[in-house]
Amino acid sequence: MNKVLVIDDDKELCALMKKCVEQESLAAVVANGGIEGLRILEENKDTCSLIILDIMMPDLDGFQVLQQIRRTSNVPVLMLTAKSEEEDKVSGLRMGADDYLTKPFSINELMARVNSLIRRYTLLNPVSSPKTDCMTFQGMTIDSLNRIVFQGNEQIELTGKEFDLLSFLASNKGKVFTKKQIYTQVWAEEYAFDDSNIMSFISKLRKKIEPDPEHPFYILTVRGVGYRFNREA
Repeated sequence: MNKVLVIDDDKELCALMKKCVEQESLAAVVANGGIEGLRILEENKDTCSLIILDIMMPDLDGFQVLQQIRRTSNVPVLMLTAKSEEEDKVSGLRMGADDYLTKPFSINELMARVNSLIRRYTLLNPVSSPKTDCMTFQGMTIDSLNRIVFQGNEQIELTGKEFDLLSFLASNKGKVFTKKQIYTQVWAEEYAFDDSNIMSFISKLRKKIEPDPEHPFYILTVRGVGYRFNREA
């Protein structure tokens, strides 16, 4: 069963979210602080399919928790913020969050995002499957089924969104996409990012996969249009 970890110091909200998650036939575990959340994640790292993470917490804030999560895990993270400021949302996404909700939010919207993230990252990509579905390029292999990327024999740690972005471009090798088209395909939503956010994701991905990020080989910029995956790779 998929397990959702809720990390938030608001105990009443946690209880409500836990109840709603369990009504969707999902398991849920609650942590009322960042330190406790990291401990519980370590104990449940093999079964955790999604983390709901609040930003404003007294011990470790959500950004600090997210940084530690991303050092060892690519589990999807849905961030909650009490602020409507775009800066918080952009910061979380750039640090590796997969989605966000601004408090107060409706339970229907919360559960729609929870189910979407779990379906995208877990149900459609069962880690227990022995099958492989790999794309091989010069120096890099993308295992789409198990969501793993290798440079030679070294595994490259990518966030969920970074993997989706790389996989989408690589599977359309040589085809040029605008930033809007990339967002619509990778985030599966109407275009809501500004161009600088897409550029930030591309930049972070290049730093992880490119031998020389300043002179990229895999993901190429088509000036004035967007990006494409190198047809010569």
